[in-house]
This record gives sequence, C-alpha cells and structure tokens, in this order.
Amino acid sequence: MDRIIASIDVGTTKVCTLIGEVIGGDRLRVVGRGVVPSRGLQRGRIVDTAQATQAITASVEKAQKSCGVEVKRAYVGVAGGHISSINSRGVVPISRSVHTVTQQEVDRAIEAAQAIAIPHDRRIVHIIPRGFSLDGQDGIHDPLGLHGTRLEAEVHIITGSIAAIHNLVQCVQGAGVHISDLVLQPLASGEAVLTDTEREAGVVLADIGGGTTDIAIFINGSIWHTLIREVAGNHLTNDLVIGLHTPFGTAEEIKIKYGHALSRAVDPNEVVELQAFGDRPRLSVPCQHIALILEARAKDILELIIMGEVKKSGYDGLLPAGVVLTGGTAELPGLRELGEEMLNLPVRIGRPQNVEGLVEVTESPAYATGVGLLLWGMRYGQARPSAPPSFWQNVFGRFKGVLGAFLP
Repeated sequence: MDRIIASIDVGTTKVCTLIGEVIGGDRLRVVGRGVVPSRGLQRGRIVDTAQATQAITASVEKAQKSCGVEVKRAYVGVAGGHISSINSRGVVPISRSVHTVTQQEVDRAIEAAQAIAIPHDRRIVHIIPRGFSLDGQDGIHDPLGLHGTRLEAEVHIITGSIAAIHNLVQCVQGAGVHISDLVLQPLASGEAVLTDTEREAGVVLADIGGGTTDIAIFINGSIWHTLIREVAGNHLTNDLVIGLHTPFGTAEEIKIKYGHALSRAVDPNEVVELQAFGDRPRLSVPCQHIALILEARAKDILELIIMGEVKKSGYDGLLPAGVVLTGGTAELPGLRELGEEMLNLPVRIGRPQNVEGLVEVTESPAYATGVGLLLWGMRYGQARPSAPPSFWQNVFGRFKGVLGAFLP
C-alpha cells in the first residue's frame, strides 16, 4: 500500500471508522470499514465517556480486521449543537520596500481577523479564509506575489465548546488512537460530495444524520456559513414511535424498509405488519400512513431547519446550485423530490465522488463524512510529503495549530 490514512466519524446513531489508501498522492481507495452502533451520545454530544470509548474502540477494531491494517492515527469529525461560526475581517499594510504580498502578510492578515471576543468556555476549531482583497480589489483567491499596499483577509471562524471537544478527544485517545486533526463534519462532507462548480456557483450542503443536521453554505469556492441543528433522522423515527405506538427499533426498521417522504407516491393499498408495545397483537398499518408521518417531519427539516436558517444567513439569493442532501437520512425515498417542490431549487443526493474501493462506502451518502475526513487528510494533512504544498495546503496546515488547545 502506498500510504495509509484513517478517519473516525463519531455520530449519534453510528461510529464509523474508515481506512483509506492514498495512491500516487492524489487518489483515494477505501480499503477498510468498521461500523458499530453509537453508545454514550445524544444529539452529537458525548454524555457517557466509557460507553463512547467502547463504541469507538469496537469500530476501530472492526475496521482493522476488515483489511489487516492497524489504525494508529485518524482524522476525527466534530459536530453537535455546541458548534457556532462567525465571519471576520483583518487588514494589514504591505511592506513599503517591496509592495509584494508574501506569506508573512497573509499570515498577519488572517491573524488580525482572529481579533474577536470568544467566550471563555469556547475555542476555535477552524479558521478558514474566504477570500482576500488588495487595495480594495475583491475576489482574490491567492494573493501571494501580487503588488499592493493594503491586504485584507476575510475569514470564517468556527468555534466549539471546550468541554464537548475535550470529551471527544478523550474518548478517541482512550480507544488507543492519536488524532491527526479535528475537522468540522459538514466541511468533511463537502470534501466528499460537492463539485468545484457547485462551490463556485453557490450551494447549500445539508448533512442529515441521526442526531443533527449539519449545514454549510459554499459561495465563490469557499465556505461562507456553517451551523448545526439538533433535528435529524432520529426525529423521523421518534415520530413513527408516537404515531404508530411501536418500539424505537421497530420504527427505525420500518422507516428504512418502507419509509417515503412523499405520501402521494405510496400505494394506498399497501399494508405492513409491525410489532406493538407490550403484549399487544401485531399492527397492520398502511404504508401511506407511515409516509404521511415521515413527510410532515421531512417538511420541517427542509423548510424550518435548512431554508429557514439559510434565509437568516442572508445568502438565500446567492445559491443557484441549490441544495445537496447527504448523510444517512438523505437515502429516504422521495426526500429529494419533496425538497425540490418545497425549496424551488435544484436538489440532489450527495454521494462520495472520485473515490475508489468498497462499493458500500463509495456509493452511500451515509459515509460522506467518513470519506470526506479521509480526503481532508489527503489534501491538507501529511499524506503528500513529496509534493510541493499549494497555497491552501499552507493555510490549513498553519491553522491546524489551534487544535492543540484540545489535546492533552
């Protein structure tokens, strides 16, 4: 194998460890997978470190056994309602002697943009440059080597709860794995499922998992807005528990096997039998009734959580590429069609792109975050030591240092 890289996606419903092989420096093949049910998590937050550590350990061991490769280090996803973001600007003068933008000026401008008040219980997770302007000229992607007198950097700063991230770090390290980097989950998912054309035109990425819906807005090739809301796939299942009077496990199975987000697309004569609570006899439920319950919650997620938050951001008129839905809940039949009807925008299901290997991983939106973490490591980590770093690799490499605050 050329070079091995691993990722751990600690989600509300599952813990997924992926092992990838980097081929030729710029191709990724997924060679190992370990998926186990999550334990000790609620809505993206760890609430029981012992149980969460056990689940992560089981996931890592399963991935190792699947391909015979030991996982020593991994890129780890971060999510949860504790994540927030803000955009900021920093301005610096350029040296009078040369009037040429060097890496030093770029660093200083980005550092100046960090001069914002952050609560004592929060820390920076990512500092992502959105773009630069030079002497008032906007839209500059890479300012190195340009001439001018005043450089301005606009950055997207993502922060998280110190306690929540420390708990995640503790559990991963408790499983015997060192953390190569912590990466916000919607950023990772974007690496896996979005095209360059969508990023440039303007697109909303909505990663709908079990416990959270992670939203990221990309415009002009960079991220402009991120947020995470604690409404997602488990709410669909809970609605079935209440509406059908059936246990959670049965409701989840029914959702996966018979669920649909468009009730009118379901045969009204189709009926399914399911287990009831206690010793009550099995229930016969029309599939259209199941779809009606799921459709109501799906509309909430699409309208209130996705587009409602997008409108609050002020970028709703700058998204011609529409919405890309990914995550396990994106596989619900009819969700894409319902989204196009409600949002009046193009909607597609985001699956990992330009990745080889295990078909069950590379073709499923449920693995977008895990694959994206591998791609993040390949592109911005240490997977290409022989290749000269690009401007953006330099940027992400420099600001990985902020994550040292979370590591013991």
